[in-house]
Amino acid sequence: MSTVLLVHAKGGPPLGHVLARAAARADLHLLALSELPPAVAASAGSLCASVVAPDDAERHDLVSLIVSRAEAVGADAVLTFSEYAVVAVAEACEALGLAGAGGAAGLARDKRMMRHTWLRAGLAQPEFRAVATRDDLREAAAALPYPMLLKAAWSAGSTAHQIISAPEQVDSAWRCSREVMAESALLGYAELHVAEADAHFVVEEIVTGATEEWFEDTGWGDYVSVEGVVADGVYHPVCLSGRMPTVEPFTERASITPALLPDDLQERVVALARDAVDALGLRDCGTHTEIKLGPDGRMWLIETAARFGGAMTVPQIEEVFQLDLVGMLVDHLLGRTVDWPARALGPGDARGAAGSLVVLAVDGDGAAWRDRRDWDFAVVRDAVALSEGSALSVVPESSLPDGSTVPVYEPAGGANTMAALCLLSATDARTVLRDFTTLVRALPEVLPPATDATAPSPSPSPASTPTVPARAPRSSAPTPTRPRPAAEPEGIPA
Repeated sequence: MSTVLLVHAKGGPPLGHVLARAAARADLHLLALSELPPAVAASAGSLCASVVAPDDAERHDLVSLIVSRAEAVGADAVLTFSEYAVVAVAEACEALGLAGAGGAAGLARDKRMMRHTWLRAGLAQPEFRAVATRDDLREAAAALPYPMLLKAAWSAGSTAHQIISAPEQVDSAWRCSREVMAESALLGYAELHVAEADAHFVVEEIVTGATEEWFEDTGWGDYVSVEGVVADGVYHPVCLSGRMPTVEPFTERASITPALLPDDLQERVVALARDAVDALGLRDCGTHTEIKLGPDGRMWLIETAARFGGAMTVPQIEEVFQLDLVGMLVDHLLGRTVDWPARALGPGDARGAAGSLVVLAVDGDGAAWRDRRDWDFAVVRDAVALSEGSALSVVPESSLPDGSTVPVYEPAGGANTMAALCLLSATDARTVLRDFTTLVRALPEVLPPATDATAPSPSPSPASTPTVPARAPRSSAPTPTRPRPAAEPEGIPA
């Protein structure tokens, strides 16, 4: 039987899902760069031939560590599903002569290089500037129109995103984003291989999105993601996932599979995703490409990753389209024949629908909850009336334990301030969207009041201003605030 080394770090699909499917295809060895979620720690021992957690000294040269471990177990393939380990694993595969994302993996990780690559290819994207210092940001802010978005070049999950609405916010946004990246690194949400990655940023214009021309129903967010894979350098789109509107600045709240786009519009989106992936020159890896939808048929590339979508994207695809993407990628990396979809699958190919909802302490308009609440999935399941045929569950490894106080949402913290991740299965995507809207509205009412009397009360922050995705924030937008990461569920980059 073939041997596979899986490099685990924060983020990506739930580890339990990945382990079960990879172990069914090969003898599986696990190199754990992040602590295993308690919910899967026990099963890892039974599913894996070995589980190794290196100490800090061993991680100093991550590529050499991966190569050494792969050679020790006789790995025929090495892979990761974590955004933070993509580059290191790609370089290790190159050194080992194994199939992998290839030398271009960094282009799908560093938002600065990604945007420069797309600029040279003439692809539609927001205007941008790379920044490395506060003076760089000041210079860029003088050239781009307000409002603009400051991003950490190597972040995920909307961590350290800052909307800058006026010149007087530039310095505080820079300070805040640097602090957020430092705190994220302490929580394990940071690039593991590239030195000084936390000092790299990009600032870009905020393009105006629109949904009316793309979706028949209201309530959808103004961007979609194209899930796919590159096999032997050939891009294979798999399907599209839709979104609910983001929470300010651009934190993802929910992903829904499939996206309800008409066939002709889906084909246009897929064509742009193909151009984006082809321009990067990836070789063998999953892909996750986010695209902003605008008026008059306009689209802009947000970003591409050289790995499958995080959170529950992969399990959703398996449920809706009966495709085990983890197992299929393992098979491909091992040199086995894989029948990838001949085209991107759409609503007409789906069996029902599925979606994942990130629990954040903000209501449907993006305003902070009036008071603190404790997370309790059983209460939510029993108290919120969903559509007939809908089934709601919680993802334990990506959620705080019941009884934990829901963290105050901090815009710059992005997904770092999540409390839980819920999965919903329903008859169709419209029902998922409707049920998620019901859940978001009900959560601050049905969850029990916080029992921790020392927990700070919500304070005014950018989250208290209703968010209008892809539009200019109100001129009175507050100065960016420093987040207080309080949650410790497994990180889930989108």
